Amino acid sequence: MFLHNRVNKKELKKRIQEETIKRITVSFYRYVIIDNPTELRDNLFKQWNDLQILGRIYVAHEGINAQMSVPEENWERFKEQLYADKRFENVPLKIAVEDDGKSFYKLAVKVRPKIVADGLDDNAFDVTNVGNHLNAKEFNAAMEDPETVIVDMRNHYETEVGRFTGALCPDADTFREELPMVIEELKDKKEKKIIMYCTGGVRCEKASAYLKHHGFKDVNQLHGGIIDYVRQIRAEGLPSKFIGKNFVFDERVGERITDDVIAQCHQCGEPCDEHVNCANDDCHLLFIQCAKCAEKMNGCCTPECMHIASLPVEEQKALRRGRIKEDSLSVYKSRLRPNLKEVLKERIKEKE
Repeated sequence: MFLHNRVNKKELKKRIQEETIKRITVSFYRYVIIDNPTELRDNLFKQWNDLQILGRIYVAHEGINAQMSVPEENWERFKEQLYADKRFENVPLKIAVEDDGKSFYKLAVKVRPKIVADGLDDNAFDVTNVGNHLNAKEFNAAMEDPETVIVDMRNHYETEVGRFTGALCPDADTFREELPMVIEELKDKKEKKIIMYCTGGVRCEKASAYLKHHGFKDVNQLHGGIIDYVRQIRAEGLPSKFIGKNFVFDERVGERITDDVIAQCHQCGEPCDEHVNCANDDCHLLFIQCAKCAEKMNGCCTPECMHIASLPVEEQKALRRGRIKEDSLSVYKSRLRPNLKEVLKERIKEKE
């Protein structure tokens, strides 16, 4: 048996779109010592492939981080198998808020140095000395105190479409970049009550320990992240202090939490919170684009990408082997995203 996918992306996406079975999108993580990540990776692939599970799972010596789509008919078997491993016994499972069953199109289980790329030397501080875990009711209550500092531990493109009211949202591209930015931003607030949040909680586990290592006295984190926060407030009839969309790293891209649209189209500046990837495969830039601009630009971020995407496939491949292969990643990723952001800022100023 091959322990990896061997079907091309186009065919896999076609299969998932035509699939009629009901699926449950779920995420979980656990920091736990795994002596042989490769062995675990192979065993999990076999188990989950047999159960028709799809998703993206990272395994490392420090633990596991998983986002998955499980057939409803195999849900109980999946939980039984997972919990049978003492390392993952009773690990909290966070079920998606919005789910059409099309969140993933293949199963990918990968061994990584860490389950979240944080750039930290884990031997330099106590990674187990994490912050207090707050449930949704406690998190809402903490937000009521004007002295509380709320910190969003996600990337800029996540916070752009949805966030907790009043949160500090560093303009970071990665979690690795954000950690030192947060320490610098909060350097004079070490005696304040800090409450932090992320999508499912995994980034806050490491971040809260890092803040405590740097002398912060009252560090707290939203247990289960935004995903479980929404489940709790809906089950308990609590008000949502999170507005907009929760960005997710799968085919859905976002989950609608409230009707608020707090972002703008990066091309025309109109209210919009729909993330797309540029239709030029050599760019694939993630940006916000409204329906009108999508039609006008053929799903591309710039006229240059529009031109390349309109070329015959064979000609695009030829370009990739030459100029595009060398230039596109450096040009499109370093130049175009900042340009789009600057254009957006200018258009917002004009409207003001």
